[in-house]
Amino acid sequence: MSTDHTAAHERLAALPESTRVAVVTGASSGIGEATARELAGQGFHVVVGARRVDRLETLASEIDGTALPLDVTDVASCEAFCAAVPRLHVLVNNAGGAKGSTSVMDADEDQWRWMWETNVLGTLRMVRGLMPALVATGDGLVVTITSVAALEAYDNGSGYTSAKHAQAVLHRTLRGEFLGRPVRFTEIAPGMVETEFSLVRFDGDDDKASAVYRGITPMVARDVAEIVGFAASRPSHVNLDQIVVKPRAQHSAMRAHRD
Repeated sequence: MSTDHTAAHERLAALPESTRVAVVTGASSGIGEATARELAGQGFHVVVGARRVDRLETLASEIDGTALPLDVTDVASCEAFCAAVPRLHVLVNNAGGAKGSTSVMDADEDQWRWMWETNVLGTLRMVRGLMPALVATGDGLVVTITSVAALEAYDNGSGYTSAKHAQAVLHRTLRGEFLGRPVRFTEIAPGMVETEFSLVRFDGDDDKASAVYRGITPMVARDVAEIVGFAASRPSHVNLDQIVVKPRAQHSAMRAHRD
């Protein structure tokens, strides 16, 4: 482990036994940042991971958490992060995203690789690395933020919908594979949430990103974060398997009422 990872490990190991620990990936903005704040408000010591370390360190200082660099597309980065977490109660797999909006025939394979690495393999790496600590606490919880794209297919979105379907199936498979073990699994599938998501998808094009939410009142990151907090606050015998949440004006991935 690097010096930073070693220091983080020592800090986490020194926490009082009564302190519950949570990990949130993709925590430098949006749903991840809001979730870290929500869980910290519930008394968790939150370990935040993302690539933008400057943002993480600011967040960690505000919530008295621990910031560690994390690139879920990089095996070594995931392994170093997980090795720095000696005990854990809640893992929130939030890192993910979309790139592009093309038909299957016009698919950009590099965009597909990024989406599958980030959404699917990133989730796999974090679960595989942190599951032993989750089980060892006797009351673990894995929350995976998927999307309505994990439930539906829509035109010009197959790279993202296929990745989110795969991520969701990975998560749901764990529910069965760990049945009888002291760990719960909650999938949260949001619809339209106004974050940096669309800016990333459309490569920083503000007009395209804004058009996604034009004419409706979308959810904000805190709306989803509060649901994560609700799941984390349930008693250990209660498993919220799947929660689908959308703006009132959104019916499905392809259908919304716009003023």
